[in-house]
Amino acid sequence: MAEFTMDLNDEQKEVRDWLHGFAADVIRPAAAEWDEREETPWPVIQEAAKIGIYSLDFYAQQFFDPTGLGIPMAMEELFWGDAGIALSIVGTGLAAVGVLANGTEEQIGTWIPQMYGDANDVKVAAFCSSEPDAGSDVASMRTRAVYDAAKDEWVLNGTKTWATNGGIANVHVVVAVVDPELGSKGHASFIVPPNTPGLSQGQKFKKHGIRASHTAEVVLEDVRVPGSCLLGGKDKLDERMARARERAKAGGGERVKNAAMATFEASRPAVGAMAVGTARAAYEEALEYARTRTQFGRPIIDNQGVAFQLADMRTQIDAARLLVWRASWMATTGKKFESAEGSMSKLFASETAKKVTGQAIQILGGNGFTREYPVERMHRDAAIYTIFEGTSEIQLLVIARTLSGLPIR
Repeated sequence: MAEFTMDLNDEQKEVRDWLHGFAADVIRPAAAEWDEREETPWPVIQEAAKIGIYSLDFYAQQFFDPTGLGIPMAMEELFWGDAGIALSIVGTGLAAVGVLANGTEEQIGTWIPQMYGDANDVKVAAFCSSEPDAGSDVASMRTRAVYDAAKDEWVLNGTKTWATNGGIANVHVVVAVVDPELGSKGHASFIVPPNTPGLSQGQKFKKHGIRASHTAEVVLEDVRVPGSCLLGGKDKLDERMARARERAKAGGGERVKNAAMATFEASRPAVGAMAVGTARAAYEEALEYARTRTQFGRPIIDNQGVAFQLADMRTQIDAARLLVWRASWMATTGKKFESAEGSMSKLFASETAKKVTGQAIQILGGNGFTREYPVERMHRDAAIYTIFEGTSEIQLLVIARTLSGLPIR
């Protein structure tokens, strides 16, 4: 088991510097344009594919880093470049991870290559879980999957929302309800292949931030997919649901819910790392501005009010990174989140990003409020971290329930 350390090894440093160079030389110069256009930055994704950043192999290498620091390090550097473009680059990974976690070897080999395409013809994928009435409340999910035994097909109906790459994806991974009585254990994930009839893009959201990342509704109307598109296969699903029914009869429903919570806990530090990247970018912009902007004959950093803000910003960022790295290391090394450390890292890092980007605008004054300087965009982007992958209020609830052992509502 890898010991927890803040010292990156030579290989990790090399990857970090490589990613930082791409973020500085390719992502940053394109950020303002694609934010204004509110479109998927296909040329930037293609550049990432050419050098191997936009690929399953790269993210798999980071995921299997025995220290647990590969993914948070990668997320921080890419999102330091720009949150919207970075999310366009890493968004396909959400669907890929869904297939890796639940699919058979044949499904993994068939569908993940189609999610990414290649450097000459890049593709994207979408993971579709949230619904208009079911975000954090997964028990309210309404999208249904019904098995047609005569044709060995699943029929999907429903509407998904907030789907990154929704509607423009080559491959969609859709979570649907098979047995409503089993709650989340009655859910299953399905591959919807390219050009499947009945799947369409609904509303494309015009967002406050991360505008280079495509976010839309996905509408499913009698979408038929082959039985082979059920991730893991029907036998595995039937066995899992049978165990869930037996557990429910024995009064083990709470244990099922806690297992689901543990899955979310393990993924939240990655979002925290994204927030750290955005916060760090805003801090660096504010620091440079404070060093070079003169008022009353001296740099504004000489003023205690500005210097203290920068000191607070840096302290908050470093503390957030520590929480993210600790949770990532715990998840990789199999240590239990006894105090909801995953939620803690996401909560603190996301709130830090919101606070630090606001402070950066304040330090830049009127300039910070204009689009001539990037901190305005960073501030808009930072707002999402306190919302997706569970709002800050949900994180507080998870932490409180873990600490108290009570079903706090």
